[in-house]
Amino acid sequence: MSRKRILVVFPKEWDREEFARGDYADYEFVYEGFDLFRFPSNVRLLSFDARRFVERLAERWRGRIDGVFSNNEYFGALIAAALAERLGLPGTPPAVMVTAQHKYYSRLAQQRIAPEAVPRFSVFPFDVRHAAQVGLDFPLYVKPVRATFSVLARRVESFAALRRHLSFSFLEELVIRRLVKPFNDLMPLYTGYDIDAHHLIAEEPLEGLHASIDGWVHEGRVRFLGLCDAMMFPGTDHFERFVYPSRAPARVQERMRALAERLLDGMGYRHGFFNVEMFWDPASDGLKLIEINPRLASQLAGLYRRVEGVNPHRMLLELCTGQAPQRRPAATGCAVAASLVSRRFDGRPLDYEPGAAELARVQRHHPDAAVMLYLKRGAALAREMKWLGSYRYAVVNLGAPSEADLERRYAEIRQLLGFHTL
Repeated sequence: MSRKRILVVFPKEWDREEFARGDYADYEFVYEGFDLFRFPSNVRLLSFDARRFVERLAERWRGRIDGVFSNNEYFGALIAAALAERLGLPGTPPAVMVTAQHKYYSRLAQQRIAPEAVPRFSVFPFDVRHAAQVGLDFPLYVKPVRATFSVLARRVESFAALRRHLSFSFLEELVIRRLVKPFNDLMPLYTGYDIDAHHLIAEEPLEGLHASIDGWVHEGRVRFLGLCDAMMFPGTDHFERFVYPSRAPARVQERMRALAERLLDGMGYRHGFFNVEMFWDPASDGLKLIEINPRLASQLAGLYRRVEGVNPHRMLLELCTGQAPQRRPAATGCAVAASLVSRRFDGRPLDYEPGAAELARVQRHHPDAAVMLYLKRGAALAREMKWLGSYRYAVVNLGAPSEADLERRYAEIRQLLGFHTL
């Protein structure tokens, strides 16, 4: 049997970890792109030209690959969509991808399709000088129109606080501009939008149960993997864990699915995986859209595999090669799974950093666990603290027969990694 060759553009760490598991003998993977967050690889960002990159990949891989995808939200997903179009391969239309990723134009589309589910919002430039330019009353929630990992997303109480939040050094300003430049370079090729990615969106603050809805669209038909709950560290808006299955009532989950399907259909989203975030307010029973992410949420994919026995990554490979994805559920023995985030809010580096020996110890005692380390010091740590207000140093994906067993095993893993004293 011949293997299908898949081009993975700007691969996420969760994709590499999944494909290294050894269950993909019928596929060959080739990788293009660089690590945006590790030196010296990320130096390439300073001279990166997205249009030239697409041209080079199209010339190199024409007739030599069976599918292309990226779960990288910064600009990998848009590049993969552009490349699929150039090569005549299955993919999300680039114009739809741009609209979904640009938080302001996505809000305009959402407002047209489901106005009752859209909070009040406005858009303004990074160099905002006057409160009137913001367009909303404080307090408000602010975030870049193009970002990921909640970079620079924060609740701000006043215009003075907003100005402090948007005060950057020369190097920080350079990094921000280079991060959004690929999107700005590609956007005009597919849309007539005139508000570029060097803007922010302001929104009225939302509260309630934060749900993450995952699924895919094949030939215009929407299908769902499931719903996860996103939980925050107490008193913050920083993610502490994602848990599957959701605790939202069944009737609310059905309304969430219906809203997501209505949104995707109205935006012309006819092909690709998706992740739609929304709030359910138990007091009013209302639903409010947060955003649509036009790609597989690869960090959450393993949660569905642990509980349902399905393999979202294999389903993604089927979709990007033109096949209808198959769920193929199987018994797993797990009733709950979570992606658990370790964070620090004090800006201090870890006193002890685990290495290969500690990871091997976790693998021996908890072979089904996936551990990602994000160890930072110096300027990288300081930048993440400023842009996020905290920094994550580890993520553990884990399943268990019960929530109590999940918590027990998570505590054991943290101890094996040397995090138990934090």
